[in-house]
Amino acid sequence: MSQARPLPPGAERRRQLRQQQRQERLRNAWRMLVLLALAGGLGYGLLRQGWVLRGPDQVEVQGSRQVTAADVIKAANLRFPQPLLTLDPRRLGSDLSAALPVEDVQVSRLMAPPRLRVELLDRQPVARAERRNSSGLELGYVDRLGNWMSARQGQGLRTSASDQLLVQGWQPRHRTALTQVLLHSKELAGDLRRIRFDPSGSLWVESASLGNVRLGPSDSQLERRLQVLSHLVTVLPAQLKGKRPHTIDLTDPNQPELALTGGAPPPSAVQSNP
Repeated sequence: MSQARPLPPGAERRRQLRQQQRQERLRNAWRMLVLLALAGGLGYGLLRQGWVLRGPDQVEVQGSRQVTAADVIKAANLRFPQPLLTLDPRRLGSDLSAALPVEDVQVSRLMAPPRLRVELLDRQPVARAERRNSSGLELGYVDRLGNWMSARQGQGLRTSASDQLLVQGWQPRHRTALTQVLLHSKELAGDLRRIRFDPSGSLWVESASLGNVRLGPSDSQLERRLQVLSHLVTVLPAQLKGKRPHTIDLTDPNQPELALTGGAPPPSAVQSNP
């Protein structure tokens, strides 16, 4: 009978080291499982019991002079208790922007102590406005982006400057064009008194120095027409020497047409080269 060959020097030691390593890996795996279970249980407990909005006093509203925490809670449809981690700040901010009279919304979830912080930037009325609806004529305001504001929303924020300009015929489809005109009204240093959208969509403005000005349709040429208007407000009153124009038609910005009130009519086109 053959005898077992003796192990080479150090082989037994290597076998023992491998066995110890396997045992250590097994212990580490158990430790990891225990830690994961503890972390999962702790996270579940915090989600269900710790990071929870339990009442309106945990909703902070900053930056607005007219929107309250109650307004935010109603607009966001919050129900208490509300697990804080189930709230998506981006989606919540989008919902609040659509529902509240604000220009910007930033929503943050704060963990210690748990609370919801909502930072708002109020819309600022820049002009009075009128629009037609099923109930008749409605009075309100518009902000610098052409958004409608109800009379109640604008009342506490209006200024003497916003009361000097009137927008007539406001409709949602006119917002882009209205924003362009409002931007140029700053350059005109308060010269505009009225912005009017006809039912057909034609745009008119009333200038303190030039009278009624037809800007035509709200198309790609509108920016060019507004540039010509700014130029005429600067140079035309001095040329007219006190004669107030009856109308100015800028439908074709390259050939503005001018008609004076009374007296001999001037040439149909005036030179414009802003």
